[in-house]
Amino acid sequence: MTRLNEREMELVAMLCEDCETPADITTKLKSLFAGTLEKMLEAEMEEHLGYDKHSITGNNSGNSRNGFNTKTIKSEWGEAEISVPRDRSGTFEPSVIEKRQTRTDDIETRVLAMYSKGMSTRDIEDHLRDIYGVDASASLISRITDKIMPELAEWQSRPLSEIYPVVFFDGINFKVKKDGKVINKCVYSVLGVDTDGKKDILGIWISETESASFCTVVFNEIKTRGCKDILIACHDNLSGFSNALATVFPKTENQLCIIHMIRNSTKYVSYKDIKTVMADLKKIYGAVSEEAALYALEEFKDKWDGKYPQIYKSWESNWADLSAFFKFPAEMRRLIYITNAVEGFHRMLGKFTKTKTNFPTDDSLKKSTYLSIKEISKKWTMPIPHWGIIMGQFIIFYEGRFEGIRIA
Repeated sequence: MTRLNEREMELVAMLCEDCETPADITTKLKSLFAGTLEKMLEAEMEEHLGYDKHSITGNNSGNSRNGFNTKTIKSEWGEAEISVPRDRSGTFEPSVIEKRQTRTDDIETRVLAMYSKGMSTRDIEDHLRDIYGVDASASLISRITDKIMPELAEWQSRPLSEIYPVVFFDGINFKVKKDGKVINKCVYSVLGVDTDGKKDILGIWISETESASFCTVVFNEIKTRGCKDILIACHDNLSGFSNALATVFPKTENQLCIIHMIRNSTKYVSYKDIKTVMADLKKIYGAVSEEAALYALEEFKDKWDGKYPQIYKSWESNWADLSAFFKFPAEMRRLIYITNAVEGFHRMLGKFTKTKTNFPTDDSLKKSTYLSIKEISKKWTMPIPHWGIIMGQFIIFYEGRFEGIRIA
């Protein structure tokens, strides 16, 4: 518990005078807040003019006080009307509360914090009104959150590392209004693991459809921002992904997400068969080698092809991109053969945005996603477990790919 000093105890005693309820204290705090702002503005005016109020030093100085303007300020204490001093020359530019400022930074900070936690505009309005007594319209909240758009643009174009051992590509769908209708749009997140084993979202891209041209745009942007090489690209079989990757990063290996394959494979499996099918699929992706995996795949075909022929056909046709991880040791397999890193990120992103049934514009979706990323990535301070072993394996398996690349 924090102990108050003698001066603070005196201030508390003064605050409690004539107060009988918490509402009385809030009213007095609002009054004190307004009075403090006015005192600070007066001090700024004295600094601006160069002499104290009523001082004869100001006679014939060329500028003097010229009364006050009134302004309503919205703060965490609610709305308060303050008097802002004027000077005759109109050159006074206060910094504590700027000329067109009507809110304290605390309110903006709180709005952005609530927005990043996934609160809807209506929820933020209600919260500010109920807790702080501040009426903040939807348009006001939108203007506050719009202030992060330049920051978002700078983040989306920031320089990237020269090489990423593993990059995960995946998307999450949201509903967005367009031309008076609500349609599905996908936010594609690109999560990279750098040579220090640290995770980072390289960027976000919004699209209505998957296509080779869209994937190519994403890869070109990553390359333009300084990334020279990606060793392994893990993805969920996005349409056009492999062809687009080959044109921009031709040496990068593809690895399909096993979890996505399992989900797609078991989508139409009956409930009574699901456990057995899952166990037999595990014999494939959990095999000690590619040879053993292919043997398990043939056994799966013999057992299930009569009932679920689409499963073997899907695994067999995608085998080249599914089997890349078999050449690696256990630590590397756990990192690359399941896109759990980006899926974990998407689960958290979904949790932050679950209260928003749809977004009015692409920009509102970008703002919400970006602010969520800032919150989520605060926890990404440590490298991936066993990174020293994993990085050593990468250097061995991809000999020569790190030459000429600066590694921190």
